[in-house]
Amino acid sequence: MREAARLLAARRNAVVLTGAGISVESGIPSFRGSQGMWAKYDPMEYATLHAFMQSPRKVWEMLTEMVSVCGDATPNDAHKGLAALEAMGVVRAVITQNVDGLHQAAGSRRVIEYHGNLDDLICVHCWKRYPTRERWTPGAVPLCDCGEILKPNVVLFGEPIPWLAQEQAEEEARTCGVLVVIGTSAQVSPACDIPRIAKESGAAVVEINPEPTSLTATVTDIRLRGSASGMLRLLLKELSREGDAPPSFPSAH
Repeated sequence: MREAARLLAARRNAVVLTGAGISVESGIPSFRGSQGMWAKYDPMEYATLHAFMQSPRKVWEMLTEMVSVCGDATPNDAHKGLAALEAMGVVRAVITQNVDGLHQAAGSRRVIEYHGNLDDLICVHCWKRYPTRERWTPGAVPLCDCGEILKPNVVLFGEPIPWLAQEQAEEEARTCGVLVVIGTSAQVSPACDIPRIAKESGAAVVEINPEPTSLTATVTDIRLRGSASGMLRLLLKELSREGDAPPSFPSAH
């Protein structure tokens, strides 16, 4: 922990890559594992663009649960800790694979949403866009003015990553001094390229995950084993010993 804190304090040019694991403590289930979303909904049946185009009402069974759960969630100490690190000038950007908006809710300002977000709905026929809160109600399938079923502004399997998000994420990876990976094994392409790009560009990679991942033996320089919120609290405490932690973040004391 001390080594990670000293590295972050010295370089002060960190970028963070987050995945579903960071939001589990906010009550949002991860996708993989026995309790994950994919255990309940086969992703090939519910989470592909083809499935949505063929059976949008069926796919909205899963999407309804996602929108409801994410809408009720609040940031945990990991989200708040990253916002605090940004305020300190230690973290400059967060690249998230999540669509829950919790980084922004916690106060992070520079957030690259790699897989989109649930804030907007898009018509895949006329491409009109609507705020989710204006068109979606629990138990109903949202419709466009043209009569077609709307899709959340999230990346389904079979859809490309938004060009701007991918370009920004890869540029951040190429130019950061430290990449902190939290709550993801970075197995899904092209997100899996981000740690590799950072490592090959000279960045140190700090991994925060409760269990080893495919990154651990390949690109990770420092591994912090534990929950995202627990490790962020400890990291902020370590930084505070060097006079770096902001007094406004309660969990750092």
